[in-house]
Amino acid sequence: MITRIWHGWTTPDYAAAYEQLLRTEIFPGIAARRVPGYRGLSLLRRDHEDEVEFVTIMWFDSLAAVRAFAGEDYTVAVVPAQARALLTRFDAHSAHYETLVAPPSA
Repeated sequence: MITRIWHGWTTPDYAAAYEQLLRTEIFPGIAARRVPGYRGLSLLRRDHEDEVEFVTIMWFDSLAAVRAFAGEDYTVAVVPAQARALLTRFDAHSAHYETLVAPPSA
């Protein structure tokens, strides 16, 4: 299993809108693609004084599954235009790790 981790930051004023976009459009859109080997995701949020950090953690069966999701250069971040409009900065590349202990099913 492969874990894909990505960070994005927004302003406190845009944080609720960004979270809503993720929950109602982007995440359902990812699921609707039915990428073989995609196992789900988690969303983390951390409020700082002047910005809000979001982290997405995605799980895939293999790097081939990650490539099916992200493309041949699978490290490049997949950030739709409507998300970019709400972010002040974000990782240009996602990090990938071999998953040694699988996430619990929720």
